[in-house]
Amino acid sequence: MKSARQVAFEALLKIHKDGAFSNLAVDNALKENPELDDRDKAFVTNIVYGTLERLMLIDYNLSLYLNQPLKKLKPELHTILRMGAYQILFMDKVPAHAAVSESVALAKENKSAFAASVVNAVLRRVADAGVKYPDMDEKSPEYLSVKYSCPQWIIELWANAYGFDNAVAMAERALDTPPVTVRVNTLKTNADDLIWKLAEEGVISEKSADMENTLVLSNTGSVDSLEAYKQGLFHAQDKASQLCCMALAPVVGDTVFDMCASPGGKTFTIAEIMGNTGTIKAFDIYQSRVDLIRNGAKTLGITNVISTLSDASVYNENFGAADRILCDVPCSGLGVIRRKPEIRYKTAADIAGLPDIQFSIICNAARYLKPGGRLVYSTCTLNPAENDDVCDRFLSRFEDFEAVDFLPDEPRIDPESKYLTLMPHVHGTDGFFIAVFEKKR
Repeated sequence: MKSARQVAFEALLKIHKDGAFSNLAVDNALKENPELDDRDKAFVTNIVYGTLERLMLIDYNLSLYLNQPLKKLKPELHTILRMGAYQILFMDKVPAHAAVSESVALAKENKSAFAASVVNAVLRRVADAGVKYPDMDEKSPEYLSVKYSCPQWIIELWANAYGFDNAVAMAERALDTPPVTVRVNTLKTNADDLIWKLAEEGVISEKSADMENTLVLSNTGSVDSLEAYKQGLFHAQDKASQLCCMALAPVVGDTVFDMCASPGGKTFTIAEIMGNTGTIKAFDIYQSRVDLIRNGAKTLGITNVISTLSDASVYNENFGAADRILCDVPCSGLGVIRRKPEIRYKTAADIAGLPDIQFSIICNAARYLKPGGRLVYSTCTLNPAENDDVCDRFLSRFEDFEAVDFLPDEPRIDPESKYLTLMPHVHGTDGFFIAVFEKKR
């Protein structure tokens, strides 16, 4: 039987070497080691996500006590040092001596026995010194980048777009544990009954104060292991994504296109709002994701969804026309860093081509919309180049479309803007962008 630290090490190594997504790496690691109890599973999850969240600060602290550049370390050794430093600096319940000795043991078991003495010496110095920050202006992008483990280019992007205070607040919130928010499947149950059902499984849940049919869960591990989930009584969905569905405002009997639908959360919420009537065509470019949507709808008892393989940027006359269209486009994900911490380590070059892809998708979607219909453009990123700029460019090309106010009383960076940028520290949601357009009759 593998120890929890060994399982966490293997997941982090896979992320480090292969670029695996953190959520998938953790899920797979836990599924492959079913003998771990709930406490160990939580420990694995904590170490993997915590290490990734604090990676730049951890590496800065390690660099103070190493005689060679971090980039020259073997991946196995680097991963062990990172894990050990995270436990020492940020896990109060783990004694420093235990973190050091267990890290030495990991080194001996994972192709790093030659460096066991290095692991011991470096981590002991980390424990003795505590967290160290660069000796520089605490308001400089360089300092903030290390403190919040957020690349300097992101700090500067946010500061330029949203102001210095918002940039710091967003970087700080990106280190928070995100809430577990779920959407009640109103086709099968209601909020009160689901609260009782979850309580029977030892899960504490409470109604959202500002979002109908929404619960915030606590005292839960993996949501998909719950019996209530397997019975299709709810699906996980942040409030920002639900607001996106509210903005679409579908009604009973509508034909709705969800252009980039996987994994299907917004599709399912739209279906529930429509009372499982009308038709929702849920498109995705990969068959595995199309199947994921189809299976999710089946579990939830949703029958008005047609899950179809399609490139959202390519027009298909056989699809017909829609009353409502959702374009939740592929994006850089800078608004959901706290859920997927590896996103923060993308480079500016990695995301440079996204606005053109996003623009092609919304332009193609516009061709399907009926006169008088509504189109919603959304992303889970905080980057004007992918948000406001794409929408402005769209309006300049399609003169028969106009932007529509959505939640006009919500705080906005630009009070005159009809677009809504949601920020974790302001709105209590994931970072998100929503723009609503209507086609003139």
